[in-house]
Amino acid sequence: MAGFFSGSPEHEAPEPLEGPVVATIVGGTIIWFVLFLVQLPFYGWFDDHGHTWWLWTCLAGGGLGFIGIWYVRRRDAAIKRARSADGTPEPDRSPAPSAD
Repeated sequence: MAGFFSGSPEHEAPEPLEGPVVATIVGGTIIWFVLFLVQLPFYGWFDDHGHTWWLWTCLAGGGLGFIGIWYVRRRDAAIKRARSADGTPEPDRSPAPSAD
């Protein structure tokens, strides 16, 4: 298997995609909690059919989302601190103008 990759050229890694990471994680966390709350009144049906794991999966997704929110907010703050210490300006995150 080592010879399989020997002839492939090496490329530089692309720049990481940055976007509204905090908003994305917050939105996902809200969706998980809403799914949990919507299913909660039907607990009896889920229990009768052996599907209670659906509820607990949604609750776990919401709980892990809180950890994700904490993480991405700290990451975003650290990136901003590093840029301000280096004197690097904030990247423009506005949508690109259309070429109409």
